[in-house]
Amino acid sequence: MNVTNPLRRIAVVAFAVLLLLCPQVRAQDAPLAGAGRVNVRQMVMESRVLHAAPREQRLKLSIGLPLRNPAELDSLLAALNDPASPLFHRYLTPDEFTTRFGPTAEDYEAVVHTLEAQGMTVTERHANRAVLSVEGAMPEVEQAFHVKMMSYRHPVHGEFVAPDRTPMLPSEKMLAVDGLDTLSTPRPMDMKVASVGQTNPLVTGSGPGGYLIGKDFRAAYAPAVTLTGSGQTVALLEFDGFFAGDVTKNFAAAGLPAVPVQTVLLDGLTGSAGSDNIEVILDIMMAAYMAPGVQKLMVYEGSNPNDILNRIATDNLAQQISSSWGWDGASATTDQIFKQYIAQGQSFFQASGDSGAYTNGVMTPSDDPNVTVVGGTSLTTQGAGGAWLSEKAWSGSGGGVSTTYAIPSYQTGVAMAAKGGSTKMRNIPDVALTADIEMYLVCNNGQAISVGGTSAAAPLWAGFMALVNQQGA
Repeated sequence: MNVTNPLRRIAVVAFAVLLLLCPQVRAQDAPLAGAGRVNVRQMVMESRVLHAAPREQRLKLSIGLPLRNPAELDSLLAALNDPASPLFHRYLTPDEFTTRFGPTAEDYEAVVHTLEAQGMTVTERHANRAVLSVEGAMPEVEQAFHVKMMSYRHPVHGEFVAPDRTPMLPSEKMLAVDGLDTLSTPRPMDMKVASVGQTNPLVTGSGPGGYLIGKDFRAAYAPAVTLTGSGQTVALLEFDGFFAGDVTKNFAAAGLPAVPVQTVLLDGLTGSAGSDNIEVILDIMMAAYMAPGVQKLMVYEGSNPNDILNRIATDNLAQQISSSWGWDGASATTDQIFKQYIAQGQSFFQASGDSGAYTNGVMTPSDDPNVTVVGGTSLTTQGAGGAWLSEKAWSGSGGGVSTTYAIPSYQTGVAMAAKGGSTKMRNIPDVALTADIEMYLVCNNGQAISVGGTSAAAPLWAGFMALVNQQGA
């Protein structure tokens, strides 16, 4: 049994949502898309200086180094995705990528030496030499990057720590530094949560209260498909832990056997569950519901986005990756990591957000042209555990126009302007799946809730891609 027909239906729904999300917004309104993204320098100017940042406070920083042969890399990425090219889908291994495009060992060690000489502590070396993880107290950070770290109070965003000026990189061999402020902390994409105290007559799922659960998603999007994701691994980008017992309870409620879950801890995290454990559990369950036969789900938990993203690239254990988190400020380092994903045949699905289109702006990495951005729909099925009946754009689905990236080649053939998109800048989302508040979930160490958002749609897409890659293996 193949997945051609379900995939075609999802693609049609995704394209329709892309065109319908914001029909009233004109292309010239695109600059508004960046209005919700935090500009650290602007925030500093709008804030009151409180005092110097506490001297003992430590920052975990991610240092990016530029890849070599960038023009050759871009040509390779185009060839890998061109069916007419002899290189079509001839993906690289991490070692091959590092040999051809990674910074040299000499440059990497030079950066290590420079930062250690400034008092910084190296906490992790990355195999592709494109990222270096370091840590330092405020005096070392100030010395290394020629800034003064200050505490500020913003009238809206409250107290935060940030440098008083644009940092200077201490070596020409560095590309960027991320993590110098406490404003850009990753956060879930505003997923929607409600009580499940009573049955919702508007939802047609087979879970408690009529909410969608377990096999409902495959019944709607992959009916009669025997592919389960066997042999595949899905990676999840996370910034919090989860309660293992909640995973067990969700599988039991869905009447499904458990999928192996492996946690990879980075940046000193211990795996303990915090207030955002709902996001982590939602990601785990949605991916597992769509691909119940995957070899395993790998939950990468850390505090710095580039540290986690780069580890997923160098591990190269998952062909499909999902993120339901966003943060502020585009990073050249992050973009390089996404290019390595493409070179290695890894697909990255990013939630577009749940605050509606053009409202809070386009958060990183939701506008990067090297990822697939997932919007949301409202799904109606033919009853509990039933087949797909209808689907429409969900009003809460994030969308907009990037103020950072030009329109990619794969969007130039679409009539963007006719539907309020841009003909010059990257438009989001790319695809969509169900995201309305209609899903049953156990989280918070045993609490049952109904939840929705593109935070669910992104891991569902990653699970669906596991079916596709199983078929193509």
